[in-house]
Amino acid sequence: MKSALTIAGFDPSGGAGIQADLKVYHSYGVYGLSVVSALTAQNSGGVKRVMPVTRQFVKKQLTVLLDDIKPDATKTGMLCRESTVEVIAYIVKKYSLRNFVIDPVILSSTGRPLAEKGVPGAIRKKLLPLCTVVTPNMYEASVLSGIPIKNQIDMEKAALTLHEYGAKNVIVTGGHLDKMAVDVVYDGEFHYLRGRKSAGEYHGTGCAFSAAVTALLARGYGVLEAAKLAKGFMKKAFAKSFSTGQKMKLFNL
Repeated sequence: MKSALTIAGFDPSGGAGIQADLKVYHSYGVYGLSVVSALTAQNSGGVKRVMPVTRQFVKKQLTVLLDDIKPDATKTGMLCRESTVEVIAYIVKKYSLRNFVIDPVILSSTGRPLAEKGVPGAIRKKLLPLCTVVTPNMYEASVLSGIPIKNQIDMEKAALTLHEYGAKNVIVTGGHLDKMAVDVVYDGEFHYLRGRKSAGEYHGTGCAFSAAVTALLARGYGVLEAAKLAKGFMKKAFAKSFSTGQKMKLFNL
């Protein structure tokens, strides 16, 4: 049994964050481990409030867990504070965590900031050089790279910049493009994962995609193959989405 760790926020709706990650891991037959970095008050309409977990308790959760169990892959989601980013960097190095995936959660799908001002810079400086792959959407890639993104060419420029900052592999997801949902993968050369855009608004798309990549890395797939399979996983997730609340659709993972 392979295992994967998620370090992310708690979502009461179950559509994003830790709950979504664990569902995706389970769907791939990967045992899910989790460390809570933040508590949120949110529903299908979006995030109303965030309460970060202290750096001391994030560190305690991780050290107690990792002294006993070492995951085959690890991903981060909402980290909220620079101090939390620093703890993660310390832990990744101390425990030599492999298959490290960064989902740089900076802004909610409804536009609410989910991280302190200094978090993008801390991720860029401290985590990108340690990661196996970073999976930003267009907005997150723009913030991390400093390049305004409006089209596929801009996505390529941002991917190159993030690679130069130290990320071994970069996947800039293109769900916010106007027509086709084209993901740009850079691993030393460019690859393009194309798919049709799904109509409507969905909760937790970035979480689900990055969790699928993480689960596949835990199972031994390479980054490019994991990205391709995760793209297919999301196509099925969109097809099985449903509305249980009043706003965004949720995935039946």
